[in-house]
Amino acid sequence: MFSFDPSQLDSLTRRDLMHRAARYCFGVSALPFAFQTASGAPARTSDSDGKTQHLIYLFMTGAMSQLDTFDPKPQSQVQGQTGVIKSKIPGVQLSEHLSGIASIADEVAVIRSLNTTTAAHAQARYLMRTSYRPLATTKHPGLGSWLQKMKGRISDALPPSVQIGGGVGPGYLGAQYAPVPIGDPAKGLQNTTSPAYLTDDAFDKRMTLANAFDSGFRTKATKNSKVNGYDDLYSDAIRLLRSEDLEAFDITKEVDNQKSAYGETRLGRGALLARRLVERGVRYVEVSFGSWDHHRDIFTNVADKAQELDKVVTALVKDLKSRGLLDSTLVVVGTEFGRKPKINQNVGRDHHPAAFSSLLAGGGIKGGQVYGKSDEDAFYVEDDGVSVEDFNATIARALSIPHDQEIYSPDGRPFTIGNGGTPIAKLF
Repeated sequence: MFSFDPSQLDSLTRRDLMHRAARYCFGVSALPFAFQTASGAPARTSDSDGKTQHLIYLFMTGAMSQLDTFDPKPQSQVQGQTGVIKSKIPGVQLSEHLSGIASIADEVAVIRSLNTTTAAHAQARYLMRTSYRPLATTKHPGLGSWLQKMKGRISDALPPSVQIGGGVGPGYLGAQYAPVPIGDPAKGLQNTTSPAYLTDDAFDKRMTLANAFDSGFRTKATKNSKVNGYDDLYSDAIRLLRSEDLEAFDITKEVDNQKSAYGETRLGRGALLARRLVERGVRYVEVSFGSWDHHRDIFTNVADKAQELDKVVTALVKDLKSRGLLDSTLVVVGTEFGRKPKINQNVGRDHHPAAFSSLLAGGGIKGGQVYGKSDEDAFYVEDDGVSVEDFNATIARALSIPHDQEIYSPDGRPFTIGNGGTPIAKLF
């Protein structure tokens, strides 16, 4: 039996206690995530507030080379060994490693004019995901948390946002907007079963007993917003564990040809899980795909990475379209920055923030187009430059989120999802 003075516990200690109590006293093997509809969180919303309801973000960590993927320069000496192929967009070529995307290019929009001044991995990842540079005094929320804040949840049981392989947290929005983390998409949510001896009635009785023990603490903590949400956390967690929607996290339920289309890779499994989740009502799923930091042997290493990306993006876009989900789901392929065109002494490309590329599909984006232009070596942006802030404002517009609507942090500072960026109107 736990013995404690509730007045001596802060909110973090209380959270730890609740996890231990659920695990060891109530017989639940795990409540493995931290999503909730805490005090101040948005209620469930319908799909009437804009056509696009979901965002699947495939984030390429390590900085993907524009020359070896979406912006090849076959007439330039810096192109190196990566060949090019024609795409379905007249006059537009892509890397030879992207044959699948080339075949569905009429469904996608390629941006070739992204640029930033940030060339350090951690800072660039943070900027791309939040629209802000890191500050010692403020933790900014990522796109998934913004989406939950502005549009609420769709599913009563499933969490509004999920991160597969990493990302940023909810920042100053608070823990109630935290995405659910998934480490291995092949395993989904782990440790979600109760012991065989623990029936629902027995569990409910234990929760009632725990609430009785906890009543004194709740009375003293009613004005603490960091504490008040934890009861809702457990209510949501229990509801999911008892819901048929839990199987959305289990990609083994997919037919073999669908699993084969995505591939038995971490990215493939992550994208397949993302499709299952948005199909069931999750608003935001981010899938991280690393090891693009090719300072050496780029032509050996980039081929496998790009071909894997190509297979997954092609399968995802086709799958969403076949299920009638592409119009309501924005697919984004983004990265930290680009790679320097000049090949270094290790046959690699170094960091280069002045020009890089991305891809958008679905979600009201007009397919079959290229926006922006880099110079003849893909070194500088030549036309229609796109800042990271513009890029995120464009994502916000696709999702019917006002890109300039201010949200205030606890210290009273105003922030917007695009940090002053302007949506790219031509993409819609």
